[in-house]
Amino acid sequence: MSTSIAGGPELPQSRRLVTEIPGPVSRERFARRQRFVAGGVGTTLPVFIEAAGGGVLRDVDGNSLIDLASGIAVTGVGNAAPPVAARVADQVRAFTHTCFMVTPYDGYVDVCEELARLTPGDHAKKSVLLSSGAEAVENAVKIARAHTGRHAVVVFDHAYHGRTNLTMAMTAKNMPYKQGFGPFAGEVHRAPMSYPFREVTAVDGTDAADRAIDVIDKQVGAANVACVVIEPILGEGGFVVPAKGFLPRLAEWARSNGVVFVADEIQTGFCRTGDWFACDHEGVVPDLITTAKGIAGGLPLAAVTGRAEIMDAVHPGGLGGTYGGNPVACAAALGAIELMRSQDLNAAARRIGELMFSRLRGLAERHPAIGDVRGRGAMVAVELVTADGRTPDPGRAAAVSAYCHAQGVLTLTCGTNGNVLRFLPPLVIPEQLLSEGLDVLADAFAATA
Repeated sequence: MSTSIAGGPELPQSRRLVTEIPGPVSRERFARRQRFVAGGVGTTLPVFIEAAGGGVLRDVDGNSLIDLASGIAVTGVGNAAPPVAARVADQVRAFTHTCFMVTPYDGYVDVCEELARLTPGDHAKKSVLLSSGAEAVENAVKIARAHTGRHAVVVFDHAYHGRTNLTMAMTAKNMPYKQGFGPFAGEVHRAPMSYPFREVTAVDGTDAADRAIDVIDKQVGAANVACVVIEPILGEGGFVVPAKGFLPRLAEWARSNGVVFVADEIQTGFCRTGDWFACDHEGVVPDLITTAKGIAGGLPLAAVTGRAEIMDAVHPGGLGGTYGGNPVACAAALGAIELMRSQDLNAAARRIGELMFSRLRGLAERHPAIGDVRGRGAMVAVELVTADGRTPDPGRAAAVSAYCHAQGVLTLTCGTNGNVLRFLPPLVIPEQLLSEGLDVLADAFAATA
């Protein structure tokens, strides 16, 4: 095995296939993985990666693949980005852990200060740092319950919030996330989402929100609701962008009824949608916001950030975790945020969106199987349907994705029905590489027609 691996921005930014995908070395290593890794851990593409950077993943067989996944929206700043790698190296040399709850350090506070500066709203804010998105969502619920003295949690159709017991209850999709793992936490209630493509008749955002509010009022009662938790753009549920006005109306209702409005920006945050946060697009200011994924350039870090008076509702010692806000992960986050600013990755995400929407809409004109093209910035998806134009077609989505994989382009599927192709390229991907990836996607639709 190579002892010197060049990744990061030094990695040549081109697709290169020297073996079939997966290659022989990857197949050998995957057999070993099957012997020692739990069967419940899934794999999208069984290639073993030895280096990554920009928009490329290089596997152990020497193949260079185009990355349209970013580790599920984690490596928006690119793999091994220099500001991230440099800060991580410095921190590792200094110390790797003390537990912030035992002896604090500046990096944790620096990240909280950045979050107060970057998240929507100019009110006083505080944060707690954690290790995963699910942990952040669960802590947001704890904080909301402590602040309001209420217990009910409202979530939405097609939502995904995590794999802990509480967040599984909050997640809509059964397979593979919930099947066989119940019973789940109680006092979780589901309301209808604004899903423009799936509306029988057109419903504007405000009316769709009022429809959800009517369900909440009748089935739960506003006085019992601690928090409403919503992804501003659904992630695993299919990259559904609610109709304009949906989020502001929900936020207004929550504010009027003393309900904590929680924006789950774990997948949408940190420049992914062309704004620092997806809530910024409509000027929505959440009471609490959960972040993870893109915050730290690939290291495990998550946060709950919110109004200081709400965050301080929890008694001392009630929040935390041994690894929460690990100093190395905090260093990575500070490096990632530095790069987001210096390279204006919000603008980069908007440019990626322009290129992708142009190509995908042209593809949709040639292939009726593409029922909808949607998303925002560099968070884009196509929903695939059968000949009737409505029935979900997960088989076609799987076939298109498999073709792309065989041709060295990493794509992901999602959606409650598994019929959505989602695209999450690194925000630093070169335009010619993105264009080549979309060429392969076009070939995939032609080959599977």
